Amino acid sequence: MKKILITGGTGLIGTHLGRKLQEQGHQVSLLSRSRGHGGPFAVYHWDPDRGELDEKALDQTDFIIHLAGVNIGGKRWSPERKQQILDSRVKSADLLYRAIEHSDRKPQAFISASAIGYYGAVTSETIFGESAPAHPDFLGRTCRVWEEAADRFEAMGIRTVKIRIGIVLAKHGGALSKLSLPVRLAVGAPIGSGLQYMPWIHIEDLCGIYMKAIEDPHMTGAYNAVAPEHLTNRELTKIIARVLKRPLWLPPIPAGIMKLLFGEMSAMLLHGSRVSSEKIRAAGYTFQYPDAATALGQLLAKPGAS
Repeated sequence: MKKILITGGTGLIGTHLGRKLQEQGHQVSLLSRSRGHGGPFAVYHWDPDRGELDEKALDQTDFIIHLAGVNIGGKRWSPERKQQILDSRVKSADLLYRAIEHSDRKPQAFISASAIGYYGAVTSETIFGESAPAHPDFLGRTCRVWEEAADRFEAMGIRTVKIRIGIVLAKHGGALSKLSLPVRLAVGAPIGSGLQYMPWIHIEDLCGIYMKAIEDPHMTGAYNAVAPEHLTNRELTKIIARVLKRPLWLPPIPAGIMKLLFGEMSAMLLHGSRVSSEKIRAAGYTFQYPDAATALGQLLAKPGAS
């Protein structure tokens, strides 16, 4: 049994991952700004903005999984919102670093979330691997600084893993509910050109990669957490419609409308390149859901359906 501390543990990924780790017999605890209960998990208080951290959270901790960060797609990107997105990732990592630096015992590994936004909101023929440089746009800069904050733990002698997460598909919440709802209502359509790639991953596979990062002492550095299959927005929308048995009859949603609705944040929806999963597969991870038809068939199945 390992003692695992999760930041951002009440979100989509953290909730799912925490349950999976607990099922494996690990002791899971959360760091949270609220002082309420974390269901089956012990909750310790922290407030990165104020520099507050309950040091008991780090007692005998074997692994830290750092998921904390303001939702990038939660609001339009005003200058203030952009700063919140950046600060929520860097300040929280810095607070953990300072606490560990002054503790008597260091964790075996620090496993930090990152995102495929590292490669930028661009559509190109490139298939991006982990050795590619960070793109200079907002997403790329944010992910670069996010990962640099994690790299400080490696310099401390702690094994550090950075998981660059793609579009997470889950049964409840997250991107899939937003993608599938218009299709369910028979008003689904590709976005913009529809030719932008959407590197995706099933929540079970994402949790599997995190669990491998805990168990495999050879994993270090950055890993793309995306399924092996490369799909465009148009192709993914068609698969959702086929699984739901709903028609697609509307023309693509014009890029101008998306820009009007979401401002600069629309770049995340209108652009996307292929991202390679070769490194994590070479490390020995086998995807449960390597193709979208299988993943969406499982996620969008009606309760009780065979």
